[in-house]
Amino acid sequence: MVDEPVANDAFKNRCANAALTLRSCLSYSIDRISLDESNEDDKDNALDVWLREGPWKPDVVISLSNLYSVRPWEPGLGASFIDGISLIHLPKMPSPWPAEAIGRLDRSEDLPELVWLRIFGPIEVDAVAAIVTVYQAQSDDEASVLR
Repeated sequence: MVDEPVANDAFKNRCANAALTLRSCLSYSIDRISLDESNEDDKDNALDVWLREGPWKPDVVISLSNLYSVRPWEPGLGASFIDGISLIHLPKMPSPWPAEAIGRLDRSEDLPELVWLRIFGPIEVDAVAAIVTVYQAQSDDEASVLR
């Protein structure tokens, strides 16, 4: 079996595209958060954050897996508006991390490329993971039209 070539900067580009999608979500609210810690290996845990503004805008789900760090939030809070949101690519060594990420995790040669999600507001989300996917649904208005 031959390994398929992987595009240079593929993960970095995935993070950049996800960050662009999330920039349009500043008027959204966190609808719910789900943290799956059911796996014994911390790296198999997952965090999903559902964002919603209303039926005229598409819902967005941020899914992080292979978590390296999740700072806890207060569970049980209802929907919460977003004051700020960022998704930052954290490259492998020896490439430097952004200044605000230094000290966030202990870096080593074994640490893969990572993504750092931060959501600011009454509910604050702060997580670092190896896998990120951002899903954007159709708005209810778009979905209600039969094609």
